Amino acid sequence: MTRTLVFPALFFGALALLPLMTDDSYVRHIAIIALLYAVVVSGWNITLGFGGVFNFAHLALFAIAAYATGILTKTYDWPSWTGIPVGIGASVIAALVVCLPVLRLRGIYVILVTFGFGQLCFQFVLNQRELTGGNFGFVRIPPLKLFDYSFRSDGGIGYYYVALLLLLITVVLIHRFVHSPFGWRVMALRENEPYAVARGIALARVRLSTFAFSAIFPGAAGAVYAQYVRSASPDMFGFSFLTIALSMLLLGGVGTIWGPIVGALVFSVFSELMTPLGPGRYLVTAVVIVAILRFFPKGLSGIPEAWQTWRKRAHAGRDVAPQP
Repeated sequence: MTRTLVFPALFFGALALLPLMTDDSYVRHIAIIALLYAVVVSGWNITLGFGGVFNFAHLALFAIAAYATGILTKTYDWPSWTGIPVGIGASVIAALVVCLPVLRLRGIYVILVTFGFGQLCFQFVLNQRELTGGNFGFVRIPPLKLFDYSFRSDGGIGYYYVALLLLLITVVLIHRFVHSPFGWRVMALRENEPYAVARGIALARVRLSTFAFSAIFPGAAGAVYAQYVRSASPDMFGFSFLTIALSMLLLGGVGTIWGPIVGALVFSVFSELMTPLGPGRYLVTAVVIVAILRFFPKGLSGIPEAWQTWRKRAHAGRDVAPQP
């Protein structure tokens, strides 16, 4: 095993053993939600971190996938195992729709259009009450089943491993993306768009492909989430949900493979530990995140680099120190 595979093997090995170390259903629930958050935030990092495009419709894709899965599996009696393909398909189609108006836009205009798309979806969900449940949400979504086995049985351990498998696939796909010619084109447009276009990179084609690729992850996570909690709520289009995901991304570090994952897991665990503080936990969490970003602008994933920089400066200081 090469050195580059040691950390991923230990990381996923430890997560695979977690359900076997405790049978606490609450701990397992938090772990499932944290893993799904990690998948969603990693997908957002493709457009925001690697692509430099402020796609604020990403969390709306998560909600669209949840509603599409719920409607088709409950209202139209589609098999529960079609939930993930349905979620991915709905999310990718929605991503292409929202990408078309922002192909040539930049900065604040991209934010306004993509955020407005999420609000349009929110209004649609509220107004189409017969289809979506309106303010009450879409409830009693059939759980994921494989033959006669329900993934909600045994304390939801099946959903835990489904979420863990999604995260593993996410890491593999994003790693291949980062080291592929497609990923290099995406990052070239982020660094210097006019120069990249002048060198022959097709802006519209690459941006459409980036949006479509990043939508796979909220689509899969949204489908699993809907079948796990058995509901889809209009709150999923809300600003608070968007803020949580953005906090996870900034905490872990944008433009890295492991940063969003670490940020999602740490944020989820820390928020639960602060639950006894009541509403004050949000203030404490915000202060901690600001403090981390103050000293480590690249987030938690930038700590090793900052540590190496500090050590080099310390050694350099000793080398130039005057001799007595």
